[in-house]
Amino acid sequence: MTKAVLTWVLGMLDRGHSVAMASVIEASGSVPGKPGARMAVTEKGARFGTVGGAGLEMKVESALRGMLNGGRAEVRQKGGRVETFVLYKDAKEQEATPLDSLCGGRVTVSMEVMEPVPHVLISGGGHVGRSVALVCDTLGWSHSVFDVREDYANEDAYPFASELHPNSVDGFLKEEDSESLARFSDILLLGHDWSVDQDMLLGLLRKSGVEGRPRIGAIGSKVKWKAFRQAAIAQGISEELVDSVRCPIGLEIGAESPEEIAVAVCAEIMALEKV
Repeated sequence: MTKAVLTWVLGMLDRGHSVAMASVIEASGSVPGKPGARMAVTEKGARFGTVGGAGLEMKVESALRGMLNGGRAEVRQKGGRVETFVLYKDAKEQEATPLDSLCGGRVTVSMEVMEPVPHVLISGGGHVGRSVALVCDTLGWSHSVFDVREDYANEDAYPFASELHPNSVDGFLKEEDSESLARFSDILLLGHDWSVDQDMLLGLLRKSGVEGRPRIGAIGSKVKWKAFRQAAIAQGISEELVDSVRCPIGLEIGAESPEEIAVAVCAEIMALEKV
C-alpha cells in the first residue's frame, strides 16, 4: 500500500496538484491503522489510501483538507503536524484527541503538505527560452518546450526538457484542454513571431480553467500587449481573464540580456509561488 500511495502522490504532483498526506508512525493496542499506513488527498477532493477507516480516517482526512485550505504561506510557516488519537470515546488525555470508538488503542499520525515544483512551458525556444530552461534546471524545476520550428524544440537544444512540442499552434492546442494544461504552472510566450504568440495566447485563454493554473506570461512591450489585449477582447474573451496575463513578464530589475531576462522571469515565478 505504501508504494501505491506514494506513486499516486507523485502522479498528482506531476499533474500540478497540491497533496496532503497522512502516515501512521506509531500505534498501540487494538487499532485498525498500523505503522506505515498512509492516506493522501488533493486540493481538488481526490483521495487515495487509508489510515484505518472509521472515525480515525474521517478526523485525519478533515485535518488534511484543513491544511490544504490554509494557503501555502501558512503551511510553510507552520510546517506539518503530528497528532495522537485515542480510540476511546471517554478518554481524557490532554495531549491526545479522543475519538468516538471502543477500540481502546492509540494511533500517532504525521501529516504534511507537498506542493508541486513549477513546471514551465516555454513557448518559443530561442535565446531567452534556452536561458529560462537553464535557470529552471538550476532551481530543480521542470520545463517543457513548444515551438513551431522543429530545430528549436528538440533534444539537442533542450536535453532536459520534460516534454518537447515541435508543432503548429493549432496542432498543440488540439491535444490540450483546461485539465491537461494545468500540469504547467506557467506558460511563457517567448516566440520569435508576434503572431505565433498571439495565436497561442488566444487559444490558451479560450481553454483556461477557473483555478488560475497555468499562469500565462508574455515577453514584449506595452504596445505589443495592448494589441494582444484588444484582439482577445474582440474575440469575446473576458477582460478579467485577459488581465490575468502578465506582460511584460519578469521582475523589473533592468534585465537586458537573455540570461538576465530569464533570471527576472524565474524570480517572478518564484515570488508568485510563495504567495
